[in-house]
Amino acid sequence: RPRRRDGGAALRGRPVPPPGEDVIRAYERCRAFARRRGSSFYLAFSILPPARRRAIYAAYAFAGAVDDAVDDAGGEDERRRELERAAALLDAAYAAEHDPDDWLAAALGDAVRRFNIPRAHFDELVAGMEQDLTVARYPTRAALEQYCYRAASVIGLICIEIFGYDTADREAATEHAIAMGKALQVTNILRDVREDAERGRIYLAQEDLARHGVAEADVLAGAASPQMRRLLAGYAQWAYALYREGGRLLPLLPHARSRMCCNGLQGVYRMILDAIAAADYDVFSGRISPSRAARAARLAELWARAALMPR
Repeated sequence: RPRRRDGGAALRGRPVPPPGEDVIRAYERCRAFARRRGSSFYLAFSILPPARRRAIYAAYAFAGAVDDAVDDAGGEDERRRELERAAALLDAAYAAEHDPDDWLAAALGDAVRRFNIPRAHFDELVAGMEQDLTVARYPTRAALEQYCYRAASVIGLICIEIFGYDTADREAATEHAIAMGKALQVTNILRDVREDAERGRIYLAQEDLARHGVAEADVLAGAASPQMRRLLAGYAQWAYALYREGGRLLPLLPHARSRMCCNGLQGVYRMILDAIAAADYDVFSGRISPSRAARAARLAELWARAALMPR
């Protein structure tokens, strides 16, 4: 029977002791950070059992705190310093040598040891944030897809280490987690076309713009032309294909609550994509987002469906 990758180091004869009170307090600050953000992710994570829930809140808090710090920094030099601080925090977390008051390093350090999360995933995440400082255009779909990997797929790879999977399924689980992350990021790109354009950024590949007869000026001006709608519809079809591939991850997760969390994450985001399609791809008139009540109702349905899903 394949060995199950449930708890990282503990499965390989190196048990990780239960977290002390200081680490539990650090985890609580990560949970509070996620809750303040008001993200659908917070509720989706809540279905996980305690150890997994704490670890995923720590990973989310790291990604969110670094992203916020970079966004709030004054200039490019300050943004780069924030990314250097993020790398130093990872050094501290992975070395288990951090300031007692550094709650984020304390929580993340416990999580990465407990679930044996590769450092490379976090490094790629930071590299994606650094890419945002210097790259405002993507010439090809392949270049954009690499960015989607750094911005979101690596989060999926972090999540599956926390969710658990059979080692015999590692290759498939990795492939499907990468696809699911890209699906979420392409959904983000579609939803945020207007906001990104207001910051001078275009996350639609230039080769796709040219293929559909859309000029950069049209994107920056927020022109919802027929050509623009066809372009965005093409991206939506790309995202739907990625969701279908990413959905194949669910049967590979041996724990019902991990399947429930994963299904909730992808399903609530897919609601955004459905809403964009229902609006005929007019992402310029206002931010498209389902109501909190609709998301909560959908999440309950997604949880129930995943709980009953056979392995």
